[in-house]
Amino acid sequence: MKQQALALGFDKVGIASVADPPDLQGWRTWLAQGMAADMDWMRDPRRGDVGLVLPGTQSVVCVALNYYTPIQHSCDPSQGKISRYAWGRDYHRVLGRRLKQLHLWMQTAFPDCQNRFYVDTGPIAEKPWAMQAGLGWIGKNGLLLTREYGSWIFLGVLLTTLKLMPDRPHPFHCGTCTRCLVACPTQAIVSPGVVDSRLCIAYHTLESHAEGIPSEIAQNLNNWVAGCDICQDVCPWNQRFAQPSGIPDFQPYAWNVAPNLQDLAQISDREFHQKFPASTLRRLKAKRLRRNAQAALQSVSNSGAQGLECSEKP
Repeated sequence: MKQQALALGFDKVGIASVADPPDLQGWRTWLAQGMAADMDWMRDPRRGDVGLVLPGTQSVVCVALNYYTPIQHSCDPSQGKISRYAWGRDYHRVLGRRLKQLHLWMQTAFPDCQNRFYVDTGPIAEKPWAMQAGLGWIGKNGLLLTREYGSWIFLGVLLTTLKLMPDRPHPFHCGTCTRCLVACPTQAIVSPGVVDSRLCIAYHTLESHAEGIPSEIAQNLNNWVAGCDICQDVCPWNQRFAQPSGIPDFQPYAWNVAPNLQDLAQISDREFHQKFPASTLRRLKAKRLRRNAQAALQSVSNSGAQGLECSEKP
């Protein structure tokens, strides 16, 4: 099964046993403290028990794809910043296509088992299961880190009623480093591995449906209009070990790398659909992208357009 996953183009694959699940108490505490903001899907009880998603699940197969492209974000105050994960083709399509192939292969090879696969599309705690399956560890920025690719990876999971030999959980390798905690301009990383969504630039620019971005967040946008890569850009694992992705679908659309803020602030629905084909940003829609760009422009105006901090620099 692992050989087949790698043959389909996945960069990493690991297996976890439902008999030895990850500790999800941190997720429950995070929810209880309101750090999920209005992301109600994070409260789905099925996230705490994969058996509620697929009854009879015995194994969780976790896969990863490297999406890193070695291009720096712009420091030009007239240009917006989009998180690297959204520069190329929608990762749901890229991973989903490969996971479907793995699913079909398993149906043929093991016709008596049942399988379900998800790419950020189901109530699965992907990162804890990926750590349990040995792919990497959850870093102090709350993201899964790997030795080979840092945190520049997309995750997918396949639940199966087939009993497979599990891998060993991955040990923690952040050591005493606190670069991500220090670099976060809104102090959203409230403790190692714990990100308060209410303070996170990525949450406010991608998930929040509020009419406006709170002033305390807006004044620290640093031109981020869709996501934020600061805690990844400053990570030593990313700076030392990131590898360019070999997947053409993850190469950036030219418009996505450094779009003009003024253009984004007034982009029409029609232009939005033309500029972002097959993009994960389509879920953002033009209205919220305009909101984000307008907030970034106001922040630049208030700061006197002195230029932006480049978080990629060591």
